[in-house]
Amino acid sequence: MDPLGNPTFGIGHLITSSDPEYGEPAGTPVSDARVDEAFQHDIRIAISSSESWCNGYFRNWPSEVKQIIVNMMFNLGISRMNGFVKFCKALKVRNWNRAADEMESSAWYRQVGARAKRLVQRMRNVRTLQGGSGSSGAERMLRRW
Repeated sequence: MDPLGNPTFGIGHLITSSDPEYGEPAGTPVSDARVDEAFQHDIRIAISSSESWCNGYFRNWPSEVKQIIVNMMFNLGISRMNGFVKFCKALKVRNWNRAADEMESSAWYRQVGARAKRLVQRMRNVRTLQGGSGSSGAERMLRRW
């Protein structure tokens, strides 16, 4: 279960009606292969959603910011991430501290706990001099997860 009581398994995979695990009792074993399959699928969705979120500015942000966004997108999904309007505005102007402030003032921050605090600190540590182009950093993000 996630912090809101929704059924999950593996690495934060939210069980939906299209999953074979849907309707199974909590605690039903899930194979490592299935956990990996669901995680890889969820990561692909998080990366793709991140690339289109905030009017496509993602490609111009430092890799550390991209990793933070993908991490949040994995947790929230695009529909809830779209509610972070002031956060997106701060990112567009590369104001990383204001973006961190917006992260902290959200319900997501209060619900997620330690991971949210780590992501906020990482955002505060971003320096504009890191550059803004390059790959999504998905592989590095997965290693740091």
